[in-house]
Amino acid sequence: MAVWGGGAARALTRALRRRRAAAALPGAAGDDHADLSFQTGLRDILQDSNRKRQLKFGSSLPVSLTEMKSNIFTVKRPFSTSHSSVDSKEMKKFQLLAHKWWDEEGEYAALHSMNDIRVPFIRDTLLSMSGNYHLGSPLSGMKILDVGCGGGLLSEPLGRLGASVTGIDPVEDNIRTADQHKSFDPVLAERIQYKSSSLEEIVEESMETFDVIVASEVVEHVADLEMFIKCCSQVLKPEGSLFITTINKTQLSYVLGIVVAEKIMGIVPEGTHEWEKFVPPEELERLLESTGFSVRSVQGMLYNPLSGSWSWVQSTSLNYALHAVRAGAAPQPRTTDTLPQTDVQQSSGTAGTAGPVPDSAV
Repeated sequence: MAVWGGGAARALTRALRRRRAAAALPGAAGDDHADLSFQTGLRDILQDSNRKRQLKFGSSLPVSLTEMKSNIFTVKRPFSTSHSSVDSKEMKKFQLLAHKWWDEEGEYAALHSMNDIRVPFIRDTLLSMSGNYHLGSPLSGMKILDVGCGGGLLSEPLGRLGASVTGIDPVEDNIRTADQHKSFDPVLAERIQYKSSSLEEIVEESMETFDVIVASEVVEHVADLEMFIKCCSQVLKPEGSLFITTINKTQLSYVLGIVVAEKIMGIVPEGTHEWEKFVPPEELERLLESTGFSVRSVQGMLYNPLSGSWSWVQSTSLNYALHAVRAGAAPQPRTTDTLPQTDVQQSSGTAGTAGPVPDSAV
């Protein structure tokens, strides 16, 4: 338990004990108590983590954890010197799961439920920036690039909103799965096209082509994050929007995203994530701003495995969503302390959730 760090580990232990005790209560009420108790305990973890970050600003991990884990927790995120952002090891991981994208109860269950908040976030943000609204097809006329599209879990709902979507993924079996699934809907078959490709492979043919880029649960799997961001800038139109969801690099994300999510609860397959490749929002913002982006909002996200649902929260200690705009847009104030209004129904604590299986490995 010492490896997890004092306060967060104790809070997690209390949460699990309360969950077991409450679950023993008779009838459905017991389940409700278990859920509420577990959420309360996990909120304690977030509060404890936030206090530590405030006391040790600039340090991504408490000293005790750094000492216990030694170099693995102090090494800087490596950048590849190759000409590809694709990590071949990541491709092999997700090649094995390519046929399971549309199993809503399987390994990608958390990504299916993430659509409940990420799709409205993208839609409403884009509509707030545009004066055009097409009833029934609010994103009509927009060209969206879904980087690391996987089996099309995010491409399809964006297509249903009227957008013209290009989904790319380096894993050919993922593209085959995506193509097969969209073929069941003639409308989607016209609006969505998929390509087995990395981002940098389409740069030359797609310079300043897209109005929007989405990279959901992707950047924590790329080999070279700096190159990835530069490629996004090149294929995005001036004033175009970039949406990213990913995992913060904190003590809490190691505990819940690796230890709990993968090793204890099995929410995602063990080995899905590497803590060293998690990306702090501060680092991502610096990279974006140095590449000509203006970061407009950063919001925390939490997954509750008991209810199978996501919610927006103030803390970015685990998962977070970011919206940035490429240079050329008129300046607007950043919004970091106001949660999105779409689907903000709960602020439940969650377990293990810094880590849904990515929407693809890029």
